[in-house]
Amino acid sequence: MSKHYIITGCAGFIGSQLVDRLLATGHRVTGIDNFSTGQRRFLEGALSFPNFHLCEIDLLDAAATQAAFKGGDCVVHLAANADVRFGPSHPGRDLHQNTIATFNVLEAMRAQKIQRIAFSSTGSVYGEAQIIPTPEDAPFPVQTSLYGASKLACEGMIAAYCEAYGFQSWIYRFVSILGERYTHGHVFDFYRQLKTDPTNLRILGDGRQRKSYLYVQDCIDAILLGMNKATEKVNIFNLGVDDYCEVNDSIDWICNTLGVQPTRHYTGGSRGWVGDNPFIYLDTQRIRALGWSPSISISLGVIRTVEFLRANEWVLESRL
Repeated sequence: MSKHYIITGCAGFIGSQLVDRLLATGHRVTGIDNFSTGQRRFLEGALSFPNFHLCEIDLLDAAATQAAFKGGDCVVHLAANADVRFGPSHPGRDLHQNTIATFNVLEAMRAQKIQRIAFSSTGSVYGEAQIIPTPEDAPFPVQTSLYGASKLACEGMIAAYCEAYGFQSWIYRFVSILGERYTHGHVFDFYRQLKTDPTNLRILGDGRQRKSYLYVQDCIDAILLGMNKATEKVNIFNLGVDDYCEVNDSIDWICNTLGVQPTRHYTGGSRGWVGDNPFIYLDTQRIRALGWSPSISISLGVIRTVEFLRANEWVLESRL
C-alpha cells in the first residue's frame, strides 16, 4: 500500500538512497534538507518523479517544519550533525542539530497528526560498552561523546512522545555506514589524504581501534523491514554486521584498491579523538529475528566506498 513518507536529511548519504528506494516502489515522498551537508546531485533522480516534493528548510525552524509535514503518513528522521569528533569544539552543535531538531520533528508530527517515526540513532549511545557484542538491552555507561549523548536524548524524547501521544517508533542504533554517496568518515578522510599525497597517511589513533560497519543498502533494507514487521510501541534495533575490523585492516583495503603503499603516521594514542570508543561491535540478533541479514561484508563495503569516491571526486570538493 502506497504511503506518504517524510524524509529528513533527504539529500544526505543514507537519506537520498532511501528516497530513491521509496519512489521506485511507488510511494510519495516529501524530502526535507537544509543542504548544509546534503548534496543536490544526490536528488537528481528523485526530482524527476512527480510524487517527490523537496522542502529546503532547516528543522530548527519549527513553523516551517510543521508546514512541511502536512499530509504525511510516517517520518524517517535522518537529519543530524554526524561529525562526531568535533563535538568538544562545537558543544552546541549536537544539542541543536540533533536534540532540538528532533523535538521540532516530534512537535510537527503532533501538529499534523502523524504517529509513526523511524529514527537514526547510533551505537555510540552505549559509550565504552562492557558487553561485546553489545545488545539493545545492555546497561548504559557514562556517555563518552556529545554526539552519543544528544542521540540518547532524542531516543528518550521519542519514547516519551510514544507514551504521551500514542506514537509508534522504530529506533535504529547504527554502526558506521559505508557505500555509494558516502561523504564523511574515515574512508572519505583517508581517500582525500591519499589523493593529495599517496606516499603519506595520517591516522587518528594507533590503528588498532576495532569498529563494525554496514553497507548502506543493507541499512535501508533493515529500516524498512523493521517498520513493516515490528509492532511494539517503541522498537529498538541495533544495525551492523556480525564482524568488525581494525582501522589498520580498513587502511589495507583502501590502499590495495588504490594501489598505494603510504607511510603511516599514527597520532593520538589508543583512540582517534575525545569520545572515540576504541571497540564498537553490536549484537544484531533482534533485527535478524525479523528476517534481515546483511548482504555485503565490511571489506567489500570499504572497497565499494573507495570506488564510489574515485568515480565521483566532486564530493571531495563539496566537503571542503
